[in-house]
This record gives sequence, C-alpha cells and structure tokens, in this order.
Amino acid sequence: MEKIKDLWERINYWWHDLAYSDIQKRALLIMGVGLLVLSSFVVFRGSSKEVIAAPLIPIEVSIPEVTVDVAGAVNNPGVYSLPAQSRVIDALRAAGNSVTGSDLSDLNLARVVKDGEQIYVNPTVRSANGKRIIKKIIPRGPININRATAREFDSLVGIGPVIAKRIVEYRRVNGPFMTIEDLEKVSGIGSAKFEELKSKISV
Repeated sequence: MEKIKDLWERINYWWHDLAYSDIQKRALLIMGVGLLVLSSFVVFRGSSKEVIAAPLIPIEVSIPEVTVDVAGAVNNPGVYSLPAQSRVIDALRAAGNSVTGSDLSDLNLARVVKDGEQIYVNPTVRSANGKRIIKKIIPRGPININRATAREFDSLVGIGPVIAKRIVEYRRVNGPFMTIEDLEKVSGIGSAKFEELKSKISV
C-alpha cells in the first residue's frame, strides 16, 4: 500500500513539474486515455474468434395422402386428395360441403376415410304434403360394393331398396366380395342385371 502511495506522489510531482500549460496538460491526458482505450480494443478484438454458424439444411417432410371420390349432393363433386387420417367431414368440405337439404343420415362424418373410396351424399326432397323423399341419383364413378350402404346400392339403376338390403345382408353374413362377379350370388341379381351394373361397381 505504501509503494502505491509513493508511486502516486511521484506521478503527481512529475505532472506538476511538466513545462506545459494547463491546456497542453489536458490535451496530453486526453491523448493518453484515448491510446489506452484504443489499445484495449485492439487486444480484445484480436483475442476474439469469429463464430460461423453451421448452414441450415432444409428437410422435406412428405405427408401421406389418400384419394377419395365425393359424389352426390355436394357443391363440387369430384376426386380429391386429402391428408391421411382425414375424416368424411373433411372430404365434404373439400367438395364445397353438401347442398342445402341433403341427407347425411347414412354418413358417419367422424369416420376416417380410406384411399380409393367413394363418399356419396344423398339429396333430400319433400313431396307436396311435406313428407321427406330421397331422390334417386346415379352416383359419379363406380361404387365399392364392399363399402356401399343400402341407399348407395339403391341409387344404381336396376337396384331397388329390396335388392339393396339383400346385398348388404349378404355381405354382412358372408364377408366382403372378392370380385364384382360375386354380386351375382345375391338373390335377385342375374346375368342380365349384372351386365347393367358391372361398369358402375368395383371392389
């Protein structure tokens, strides 16, 4: 501590004994402080290392899709590609939603759609006495006979509600149809009727 005090006194005497005016001494002091700051900056910058970030590599994530045919009473019927695990309600939205008054009672809107399936929305009309009537429309594209409902079968030309129920019951008891020709095993569907249907059905 005594050495520091002695050094400070010597510097103080030396400063007062300098043959400079007060203005010159102040200028000299400012220059000294500036050199000290500049030296510190150079030392600090020289010791620092530039950090180079590793380049970012973009990763493409492929989202699996399913393709479905949305037909019947929708605003924009057609074939749509949807993300896997989409539901029936998503397919209807892709097709512009169902038209006003359509019948959605046969559809499970929360069901996950399958690739290649057809979703058919039945239109609903009312008679003069206000009774609801399901209007019969031929769906676009072949329907899958292993997934179609009785109402979807009934929408095909030549298939009435009785035969439509027979097809669904046969499928429930015997399992899915292996080929479209297996449809002839259902009572009421002969060779002539099958020829009319084969271009409108699929498995």
